[in-house]
Amino acid sequence: MKKLYSLLLVLALALVLAACGSSNDSNTDTESGSNGDDSASGEGMIPDTLVMGFVPSQDSDTIANTIEPLAERLGEELGIEVKGEVMTNYNALVEAMGANQVHIGFIPAFGYVLANEQYDVEVILKSIRYGSGTYKAQYVVHKDSGIESLKDLEGKVWAYADQGSTSGYLFPANQLMEEFGYDTAAELESDFFSGTVQSGGHDNAAIAVLEGDADVATTFDDVRTELEEEYPTVMDDLKVLGYTEEIPNDTISVTKELDPEFVQKIKDTFLSFNEDPEMIEIMNEVYNWDEIDEATDEEYQVVKDTYQKFKDNIEL
Repeated sequence: MKKLYSLLLVLALALVLAACGSSNDSNTDTESGSNGDDSASGEGMIPDTLVMGFVPSQDSDTIANTIEPLAERLGEELGIEVKGEVMTNYNALVEAMGANQVHIGFIPAFGYVLANEQYDVEVILKSIRYGSGTYKAQYVVHKDSGIESLKDLEGKVWAYADQGSTSGYLFPANQLMEEFGYDTAAELESDFFSGTVQSGGHDNAAIAVLEGDADVATTFDDVRTELEEEYPTVMDDLKVLGYTEEIPNDTISVTKELDPEFVQKIKDTFLSFNEDPEMIEIMNEVYNWDEIDEATDEEYQVVKDTYQKFKDNIEL
């Protein structure tokens, strides 16, 4: 009888141990499978609210009001809430994308280079203006200023949007540094010019020249068209002194955290807007875009090369 009880105890213990082992194996398999799925899937984030960020090439309130229908339409196509935010400057947009507070950036070439270098932001689309994927920056002066060449800008006051602007600052500064032998942007500002005005927008830079607060403004080509309604004689009052080399157009870029399939859907939706006059009209009102086209990182190498000269010398 003792032997029978002993045998039963052994069998019971064996069954308990087997059940525990099976449970642990099951839990281990489940946990490993869950981790494995997350790792293998490579899925990124699809936010509850998709945020688009814009930079103030013109009055921020105007941009904010204009982009509302664009956000609504994009939201309808993607099936989620979309909102647009106008940032204070280029660097604010870069930082917001780095913090994943903004998911889609309507960001100029230089801003894209910064965002790509610092936060792996990816360019997916670019603007087309007047049939071209590139543009030039321009120098505008008052017609009565007596300024006839870049050399005449020495000792004058320079107005630009901010130091994060590709056409407003980076390319003009690079051109002037090369032409007049300055090693840094800081030297250019302090030794070549008598003063500078950071206006916060291309239109404001041009207005500074119109109103006598600056002698030259560096802006996208042609900022004067943005001002004609408020300043009907601006095309005559301001003259274009010269241009920089070609600059890649503005981008639509996305944060690295977004799900790749979702990014493709965003890309396809924006490209479909080429067939929608209302959407293109909005893009034209905001940034003078006539069309949206695909873009690659390689197209912005010229901006990356130029940026290397400024990396340690400009405050963003």
